[in-house]
Amino acid sequence: MGLFSRNFNKPGPGVSKDEPRKKGTARFFELLSRDFFDLVKLNLMFCIVIFPSVSAFLFGIFFINSGIGILLGIALAFPVGGGLTAYYYYISKMMRDDPSYVWFEFKRKFVENFKQTMPIGMLCMGFILTQVLLWGNFITMLMLEEPVGDMLWFLFMLFSLFVFTMVLPYLFLHFAYVQLGTLQILKNSVMLTFGYLPRSVMGAIMGGLMWTIFALFFPESMLFLPVIVLFGISLSILLSLMWVWPVFDKCFKVEETLIERQQNEDNLNGDIE
Repeated sequence: MGLFSRNFNKPGPGVSKDEPRKKGTARFFELLSRDFFDLVKLNLMFCIVIFPSVSAFLFGIFFINSGIGILLGIALAFPVGGGLTAYYYYISKMMRDDPSYVWFEFKRKFVENFKQTMPIGMLCMGFILTQVLLWGNFITMLMLEEPVGDMLWFLFMLFSLFVFTMVLPYLFLHFAYVQLGTLQILKNSVMLTFGYLPRSVMGAIMGGLMWTIFALFFPESMLFLPVIVLFGISLSILLSLMWVWPVFDKCFKVEETLIERQQNEDNLNGDIE
């Protein structure tokens, strides 16, 4: 059976349709155990999406210079916005307990949002690659016990990265669910981020936890790079959405609207029959 043909998200025997959802840690481990293989598939598909950009970035910084590396990475990041939208969409479907096939849904949402999200995805990738380069230099200087320069600059880097991490989930959930112009989506995402600041902060902390540990224990943490390729991004997004998705769903009544729409479709089909 192929990698993209198995579906572990189907309702099984002994699971009541009206059983209340678990909350908190219990809910997280329920999703993790139930949808583990789907999370791995998502991670691998997104690694394919970002591979051209990351490869061009690494080629540039190692064989030309860091500035060219970032420009090459941005130039080949055109599929990243569609990939992130599909990624956030599918994990939010898991949280809605909505069974589906990973490859089909990822591809559908990627194609639907490819054009609108292309500029945002390229900008996001540019920001991430710049942060990787700057923090890489910072960690190298610390390891070599060299002067790190102006600490205010690194505090600004940290602050901008934290704000970016808070806004990112709201941004791509908007693209996935709400039909609005890009500028309005950006405005809404920032307003939700600061309007629900405690949850946004927790979403950023939990989503960035693994990457922080990876950076603190670098280069020894490189031993776990295969685990990150298989599962790391999915785990980060799932941890983030455990805090952010309830806010987004509450504001836009996503699940309520989708359930109502499905019921209307079922009633219409019943009338036709």
